[in-house]
Amino acid sequence: MDPLLRVDRLSLRLGSADVLRDVSFSVETGASLAIIGPNGAGKTVLLKALAGVLPVSAGAIHWAGGVRIGYVPQKLDITRDVPITGVDFLHARLALTHDTTTAIADVLASVDLSMDAAALPIGALSGGQFQRLLMAFALAGHPTVLLLDEPTAGVDEPGQARLNELVSRLQRERGMTVMLVSHDLSIVYRYATAVLCLSPYRACAFGRPREILTPELLREIYGSPLAFHIHEH
Repeated sequence: MDPLLRVDRLSLRLGSADVLRDVSFSVETGASLAIIGPNGAGKTVLLKALAGVLPVSAGAIHWAGGVRIGYVPQKLDITRDVPITGVDFLHARLALTHDTTTAIADVLASVDLSMDAAALPIGALSGGQFQRLLMAFALAGHPTVLLLDEPTAGVDEPGQARLNELVSRLQRERGMTVMLVSHDLSIVYRYATAVLCLSPYRACAFGRPREILTPELLREIYGSPLAFHIHEH
């Protein structure tokens, strides 16, 4: 059976810089892929390429037929002080997906964000609430694949735990495939079924968490020793 996603010798150049070079991996339906590596390794660039936001320079990205992508960027190109509410934000999404307005209540419920909170100006939302709003925005198109670029960035520790559990629950309930960029190796070890490592220090590595998250390989990937705590449940 063909994989949901196959990336073959992907390279991507931004200006004069080679950000990604000869990256290959595949993802099965229902998998949870974590993309890790030091700053500047090209993690966000890869996610944008997978979402179709950036063109590739060489190689190929092959998605299976019928894939619908929901994308939550690391940073949204919108200032939080614009006078729109979370509901306004979702209405704009529905205009693109041609969904009914009743879908707003459904996606808000799926991310545990109340209608009262969504009715507030987006600048009044906490970091965790705003990330849930972005998640609802991505889910409005009924995606089969969720691409998440550091979904817990800028969120306090309790909020991070709730967001991680939310992503895990959504994946189970909706049967989605999840690909996320993360710096939290403990979370990667706990939730991911596969890990892709990008690094300026060595060729990319791809495999199961137990194979990839070893002290020796992490030292090669990050250029220095790196430790993390394993949560056993």
